[in-house]
Amino acid sequence: MDETKESFVFKGVAERLTLGITRLLESMPGVVDVRFAEREPAEKRSLLSWEQKNTCILPEDLRDFYLTTDGFTLTWSVKLDNECVPLGCMMINSVARLCPLLQPVSLFSLPNAPSLADLDWEENNTEGGTGPSLATPHFDSRSRIFELDSCGGNGKVCLVYKNCTPGVVAQQSEIWFLDRSLCWHFMTATFTSYYRLMITHLGLPEWQYAFTPYGPSPQAKQWASLYQPLTFSSELSLADPAGDSHLNKLDPTKAFKGKAKTPIPKKKQSAQCSSGNTTKSQGSTGRHVGPKR
Repeated sequence: MDETKESFVFKGVAERLTLGITRLLESMPGVVDVRFAEREPAEKRSLLSWEQKNTCILPEDLRDFYLTTDGFTLTWSVKLDNECVPLGCMMINSVARLCPLLQPVSLFSLPNAPSLADLDWEENNTEGGTGPSLATPHFDSRSRIFELDSCGGNGKVCLVYKNCTPGVVAQQSEIWFLDRSLCWHFMTATFTSYYRLMITHLGLPEWQYAFTPYGPSPQAKQWASLYQPLTFSSELSLADPAGDSHLNKLDPTKAFKGKAKTPIPKKKQSAQCSSGNTTKSQGSTGRHVGPKR
């Protein structure tokens, strides 16, 4: 009885954590194998240890999140040609995996070995399309960067503390996206806002690239137009008012249904063929008939 009550309580917590997205995914055509990883809450001492080790204060909403569940993983697949293809992935690293993006320099490394800090040779870096008013993070000691999500190798979502001073505890944080070209793109000012964005985008591939000037790949756009048409169309209209004419118009209710073969009607050409043959025979007879000279 106690186990049943505990499982019921956990289902309620999981339902609030996922904001009901699991039921929505299961109702979509072609979606299979929706999995939510159950995790225990993080201990307070592990959070305090992380803050002391990294000289940073976790934002209040992220702290409350870790005290509810130590990380987040929700995956789902689609069925194509009787095969399950992994597609969506929503992930937030646990406290133990909330590691610095820049690892300390090893004693055995070469003195002139290149590093990410070499990219900060410009004083005022305004790359990434964030505008001159919003300062981008730095790879050197001016910023403290921690990886929230590896994005399946398509980039990294990071918890960023800017304007840091060595030995001083950093308190203000933001959520930024680092693409594969090592350009920074601002996402949200709070973890709660980023969490809602992740749920809204269903963890589709490359959804973070909607916050970049160039957007996701054509394949990712096709998946977004199929499973996220409302949000995707609004983002597309903001990026390009004329829209993208290269996208196929797909109907999710018909995309995974078998196509019935319609019988091809036979063409009635017997009368035309017979009339054509009669004409040819008459023509050939007319050429040979005539008086001999």
